[in-house]
Amino acid sequence: MSKFSERLKELRIDNNLSQEQLAKAVGLSHTAIVYWENGQRVPNANAVIVLVEYFEVTTDYLLGVEKQ
Repeated sequence: MSKFSERLKELRIDNNLSQEQLAKAVGLSHTAIVYWENGQRVPNANAVIVLVEYFEVTTDYLLGVEKQ
C-alpha cells in the first residue's frame, strides 16, 4: 500500500467518515475513494487538491513526502 493510500484512509477514519461520506463531502466518486485506499489507482492533481483542502493537510503529507 502506498503512503498516499495509507494517509487517505487514516485521515478519513480520524475524521469518522465512511468512504461514501468522504466521497459526497468532496464531490468525488465512492469508487475512486475505494480504489485509492486499496492502492489500485492514483488520483489526478485536481483530486489531490480537493482532498488536501478538505482535510487541511499539505500535499506533501498526503502524498507521503513528509511527516506531519
